[in-house]
Amino acid sequence: MALSLHEAFVPSCIQILSGVRAQVDKTEAYAAEHNIDPSEFFEAKLADDMWPLPFHVRSVWVHSKSALDLAPTGEFSPDFTDLPKDWDAMRAMIDDALAALNNASADNLEKIADDRMFFVLGGKRLMEFTVANFLLSFSQPNYYFHATTFYDILRMKGLPLVKRDYLFAPRIIGS
Repeated sequence: MALSLHEAFVPSCIQILSGVRAQVDKTEAYAAEHNIDPSEFFEAKLADDMWPLPFHVRSVWVHSKSALDLAPTGEFSPDFTDLPKDWDAMRAMIDDALAALNNASADNLEKIADDRMFFVLGGKRLMEFTVANFLLSFSQPNYYFHATTFYDILRMKGLPLVKRDYLFAPRIIGS
């Protein structure tokens, strides 16, 4: 069975992003229960030269919703200017991405799968892909990296998360 571009990209993004959304809720509740200032999480990063927690929420938005929105234009230039400032802003950004993913048209994505897609940074076209290769070999790996880093930061800060919190709801038979 051949997978469409939509099947290869969208459902897995929805699955993992739903897990990120649930992790935000768990973290907010954990912080309140343990009287932890939210800045302890918002400023946390795995290493000094890495980005803090809110950047990773923005990144999963960039590499899901924004990637899909920009695919028909043929140019992807990541925008990291709007980092979420609180739990509600994180939820809003995630919910925006989930809505876009849930409304993504399989037919429209297939129509542009072989079109050219450029990665643009600083006004310069740095890499050239097809839309399919861009989504599957650039955005999707970046998406998973940032979703995993989000989870890892929360684990590092003491949240009692388990792998199921990351995987969320796998698409099993009978569900």
